Amino acid sequence: MNVLSLFDGISCGQIALERAGIKVDNYYASEIKPIAIKVTQAHYPNTIQLGDVTKIEAKELPKIDLLIGGSPCQDFSCANLTRNGLEGEKSSLFYHYLRLLRELKPKYFLLENVKMKKADEAKINELLGVDPIAINSKLLSTQNRPRLYWTNIPNIVASDDKGINLNDVLDSGYSPKDKARCLLVSDSRPLKTPIKMFHRFYAKGFTTLIFKDEKHYQQCKDYYDEHFRGMAASDIVCSSPIFNDVRYLNKAERERLQTMPKGYCDILTDNEAADVLGDGWTVDVIAHILRNIEV
Repeated sequence: MNVLSLFDGISCGQIALERAGIKVDNYYASEIKPIAIKVTQAHYPNTIQLGDVTKIEAKELPKIDLLIGGSPCQDFSCANLTRNGLEGEKSSLFYHYLRLLRELKPKYFLLENVKMKKADEAKINELLGVDPIAINSKLLSTQNRPRLYWTNIPNIVASDDKGINLNDVLDSGYSPKDKARCLLVSDSRPLKTPIKMFHRFYAKGFTTLIFKDEKHYQQCKDYYDEHFRGMAASDIVCSSPIFNDVRYLNKAERERLQTMPKGYCDILTDNEAADVLGDGWTVDVIAHILRNIEV
């Protein structure tokens, strides 16, 4: 099978194909982020890197059996208050996925993206000729990551819930949440003070924080409620050391959230790994979909 992966990232697609038991003859990848390519080539040195998706010519490729990709989501995501949808600078790269799908005519295709405005979703449905399947990664991992999957692979349904708790995958410490929030690059970048990190987690519902234990979380919560509840982040100043031991997820824990192989991003720094893992796929979700391919 020849596979073309657009916006390939760290080749979560190759891992998923392996887990699905699908033999790949040639894996072509379009990716422009150097650290992502570095990880891919470390694990899959035979990957054929094609570079910028806008410069790929279908006539220069062999017959492609499977086209996969998750086009940039920044202009779709509700986290972007000024999002411009399909016409945005980044998310409009979807049209290159569509171009190559029409020109290559693979037997199977799979496109992943975030939940978006209904008008954008309807437009993609019309252009691809299929409606998306909604699957949340929390069914197969410890991450709350709702995503849409457009595909012509038959008989796809959401997986059964494995019931994995976030505390089951931590190296140490405690989380008051059963599932981690969707991975973001910003989750690896400490704010100016630990209290600001806690405010972002507790008052705003952003990011995932880990505490020493359940007692430590309760102490942080009680102190915040007594001194800072209702305050803007810019007004919060705290001299208490009670928040000093809160932390973000580490590299290994983020890999587990995305159901990656152990140590897959070891060659990267924590911030670099957070970047590419946040951009990546939850591997077991993709493998769940790909298992329905008839080879």
